[in-house]
Amino acid sequence: MIKFTEHELKIVKKLEVLKDEAGSHSPSIITFRQKMPEVAIKVDACFLSNPYATDLFLEYFEAEVLNGAKIRDLLESYPSQNAVIAEILADFLHIDASHIFIGNGAIEIIQAVVHNFTEKKIMINIPTFSSYYEYVKEGVEVVFNELLREEDYGLDVDRYISKVREQQPDTIVLINPNNPNGAYTRIKDVQRILEELHFVKNIIVDESFIHFAYETENYQLVSLSHLVDKYPNLIVIKSMSKDFGIAGVRAGYGIMNASYVQKLLNNGYLWNSNGFAEYFFRLYTREDFAVRYDKVRIKYILETLDFIQELKQLPGINVYPSMANFVLIELQEGIRSTDFVAKLLIGYGIYVRTCDDKIGLKGQYIRLASRSRMENDYIIQSIKACIEMNLVLEGVNETAG
Repeated sequence: MIKFTEHELKIVKKLEVLKDEAGSHSPSIITFRQKMPEVAIKVDACFLSNPYATDLFLEYFEAEVLNGAKIRDLLESYPSQNAVIAEILADFLHIDASHIFIGNGAIEIIQAVVHNFTEKKIMINIPTFSSYYEYVKEGVEVVFNELLREEDYGLDVDRYISKVREQQPDTIVLINPNNPNGAYTRIKDVQRILEELHFVKNIIVDESFIHFAYETENYQLVSLSHLVDKYPNLIVIKSMSKDFGIAGVRAGYGIMNASYVQKLLNNGYLWNSNGFAEYFFRLYTREDFAVRYDKVRIKYILETLDFIQELKQLPGINVYPSMANFVLIELQEGIRSTDFVAKLLIGYGIYVRTCDDKIGLKGQYIRLASRSRMENDYIIQSIKACIEMNLVLEGVNETAG
């Protein structure tokens, strides 16, 4: 059991109120600093992003926009329309532009696709990203496919296919790697799902964390985006915030049937990107940036692997397998996740996400992001100290009893 001083308990109460106000998502750092200035955040291990890619983006942004005096153009000029930005991405992704829909962040694409193209029933794995069932329109039935703790919350493809056949939904959702646990389903297994479930109207594969997954020794990028022509019911959704740490820019894209793209453009999504997002997409497709990005992507993967291995050595926690840039951690019996998160924040300035609101998780869990190597070392030492402090308190209580 985590112990707090009277002063800390007041902060804990404020934290609980702030989380309730944010709903199923964590409060942003800006909101946090505004409403709780007494808490200093040293490491944001809640936001899931590659900090080295953020540094790379800022290097280009400062040189070409801030110092290059292009900032006024981005502010004063209208950005290009959705279809124009799609054409820029098309050459880079080797996909016909008619299949690409640009979103104001992946969340807009999720809402647009789920709301517009699901009519009767949607099947969603749990635990997972809550927006997929929160954005379902009235009258649509939501069916949950529960991922099992004893299988590390991974996807059993055989059982999944059987359940889809049984339920006959018109939409299914697969986040790969999954959030909040980072479980990865290999491309050949996802292709099997596409082959055997061809009768499903919409198969959404969210690849927001795919840049951290790999199937080869050289960490080559994997994706299903090139299969949209072969599988007309496939919808691939990609957030750019996770890879590049640019959540404030609001950039994401979806790859789907051309008729779906046209329907969305006709429904008011014609001009939904800002100038900064357009700058990012243009930068993202440049060869010089792509080469440098791949180097920092692999560097980050290797450091994340080290981080996960070190976490697994700590007593009192269970670290689930992950091929994303975060891990799901189950806390030992007697420790509330909200208390553990509060202690890390108040005592060490580390912002972590509790998973109390995740449907499908039974127990006390937190989700922890990988950061820079220096930040990861600090996280390890802080969690270790927090666990050891709890073990000492347990020993004192047992002796007193």
